[in-house]
Amino acid sequence: MLSISHEPNYLHVAVLSEFTVHDFREFEEEVLYEIRFRGAVNLLFDLTEMLGYTLDMALEEIRFARAHRRDFKRVAIVADDQWVTWSAWLNQLLSEAEIEVFSDVDAAQGWLNEDMSDVEAAA
Repeated sequence: MLSISHEPNYLHVAVLSEFTVHDFREFEEEVLYEIRFRGAVNLLFDLTEMLGYTLDMALEEIRFARAHRRDFKRVAIVADDQWVTWSAWLNQLLSEAEIEVFSDVDAAQGWLNEDMSDVEAAA
């Protein structure tokens, strides 16, 4: 199950329980909407409540990441699991986004909002 909210500087996605391919397709729709109307997307992925994921979801994630490698600016992943951290490192190979792993949501939000501050300062 997913909880998705559109924040001013990023898309906030929280995974609750098992992450399935159905959930990932819901996530894809939201991201594609953001890309279409805002351009490259910042993403906060909160995986602290994730209990696991399905193999078909993992394959869909790889396909999506390869197809949209230039559509993300920053991806903040909140997790306390070593395997999730390792997976984030692998995703850097498939994407041109800056990817960082955080232990709490506040730090992740700060990093994503910092990106927006940099853009505003340059204007």
